[in-house]
Amino acid sequence: MICILLVAGHGAVLETQIKNDVTGLYGQLTGVPKALLPGIGGKKILDFWWETVNTRQLFSEVYLVTNADKYKHYERWATANDFPVENVVNDGSTTLEGRLGAVADLELTIRSRKLQDDVMVIAGDMLCADQNFDIAQVLRFFRSKPGELAIYYELEEGEKSSSRGIVEVCPETHRITRFLEKPQEGVTALRLASVVFYCLRKATLPYLSDFLTLQPQAQDRTFGRFWEWIINEEKLPVFGMKLPTGFQLIGQVGLSDYTKWLAHYSAQQQQFPAKPITCRSYARVGLMGNPSDGFNGKTIAMTISNFWAEVTLMESQTLVLMPHPLNDPTEFGSLQDLYCISRKEGYLGGLRLLQATCKKFYQFCSKQGIALTKQNFTLKYDTNIPRQVGLAGSSAIVSATLKCLMKFYNITENDLPKPIRANFILNVETDELFITAGLQDRVVQVYEGLVYMDFSKQLMDEQGYGDYISMDMSSLPPFWLAYLSDPSDSGRIHSNVRQRFLNGEAEVVEAMKSFAELTDKARVALQGMDWSRLAQLMDENFQLRRSVYTEDCLGPGNLTMVQLARQQFGSAAKLPGSGGAVVGLCLDQGRLVELRKAFQEAGCVFCVIVPYNPSGTIGTNSQH
Repeated sequence: MICILLVAGHGAVLETQIKNDVTGLYGQLTGVPKALLPGIGGKKILDFWWETVNTRQLFSEVYLVTNADKYKHYERWATANDFPVENVVNDGSTTLEGRLGAVADLELTIRSRKLQDDVMVIAGDMLCADQNFDIAQVLRFFRSKPGELAIYYELEEGEKSSSRGIVEVCPETHRITRFLEKPQEGVTALRLASVVFYCLRKATLPYLSDFLTLQPQAQDRTFGRFWEWIINEEKLPVFGMKLPTGFQLIGQVGLSDYTKWLAHYSAQQQQFPAKPITCRSYARVGLMGNPSDGFNGKTIAMTISNFWAEVTLMESQTLVLMPHPLNDPTEFGSLQDLYCISRKEGYLGGLRLLQATCKKFYQFCSKQGIALTKQNFTLKYDTNIPRQVGLAGSSAIVSATLKCLMKFYNITENDLPKPIRANFILNVETDELFITAGLQDRVVQVYEGLVYMDFSKQLMDEQGYGDYISMDMSSLPPFWLAYLSDPSDSGRIHSNVRQRFLNGEAEVVEAMKSFAELTDKARVALQGMDWSRLAQLMDENFQLRRSVYTEDCLGPGNLTMVQLARQQFGSAAKLPGSGGAVVGLCLDQGRLVELRKAFQEAGCVFCVIVPYNPSGTIGTNSQH
């Protein structure tokens, strides 16, 4: 692979304004080529790009293309920075009017130096907000695709699409389906901007001379026009890779634009590592339809603010995953202590969840064509979600970790939409850690609040995810939660039901359809605030689950909790998850105190649910 840095442009506007500046602040920059102007962190703009590509393992040669007017500046720069002077190419132009054009400069270098290899092309006078992105990741993505590669980024607020080459990218294949060079306002709503940062295959290089034949005027020999021709007319496969950062080509901008963007990007660099990133995800209770989410059913679930998992990410020299002192123990008081902790908590803490999420995140970004920064971080977590009682504690840690990683690497909602994010979290658990799970928990923890979910086979096959609808939670009935203090007796909830479902056993297939029907009825009851009807449906949900999974699989602990609530207090009760806890609806708020006391005397933990509302307010939990 050969890298070519383009710095042959004539910065007439910027150079003139620096020369005529009356403040005296920029006098020392008079006559300095734009690529040698100060960049982020005080280093010259070109210094950053040379440091980025100066890697023999990646590039056999690096060339620099400049004009005759500034050739001496770059020759001096080359000797001072250990850049091979013989690789500085002079295009012979001395004025803006006499320029060759960017594509002609590239073609000149390839032809004059008889280059026969794949080529990476970068504008050496381009400001880049991210000073640590991984260029090796760009090359790996290029080599994984059967075509050319164009880097793009998402325009910041205030940047106009009419000043950039705008790309339309297929989210599945990452192929650029359309290229619009500086479209007029209103022509497109797209905000993905191409920059002068490309990879071209050796076999495609002859197209450069073909393009120049079609465009005899220098002002038309731009890369924007070249890619419009290659993508829109010639239909060559060109793929897009996103860098989650910002770019500004100094080009023909004025002094005010140069100083504005330099200050903006410099401020981002200074602020970035200052504050740790902390994100929470909340426990959930399945109110209706579970466990049919794993069987193309429908469910309604809700996040609750009583319990949460919290992950903190801090920038650091090396990547560190910190074990939790309680959940990832490495020291014990005695062998008996180890036995007791292992029996109750199991062997697997949260550290594996952090590691699996990081691994899957890198894999996802690489596959999706998102180049990540090379900055490292330290991750630590905390959680108060009770373990092994079916409140989605594991997925909460994964979800919170993903939130942190997205913020740290500037991954947007467009890069990882909510439905895909839920799939990602599930894949971390099922593919990486072999945890048996369905989508419900991951969906509700991503959307947060009260969510209706339809996982029908048709939807899952057609779009890869279900239909997810957030529901109003401004007025909810008095839900309560109880869970076993020793969950070892919570039963083997999933049992052999999945295999029976895959075998097409009529009882199981019909049961999953019935779960979905109950969910639709519960949705109507919630919307109409018909709490008596909702309580009845919750009981029916449990009875259906009991008949399909059998009492032996549910376990005596779960059955005892449900029976206590229903028989002694007339409260609706069902399992909110895989087992170890029950969620209930008590229409007589006056009996909640008695209910709490009864559960506590039975050795259970009891609490009134406080719904978590993603709007930033705590959902109410009152009787109607």
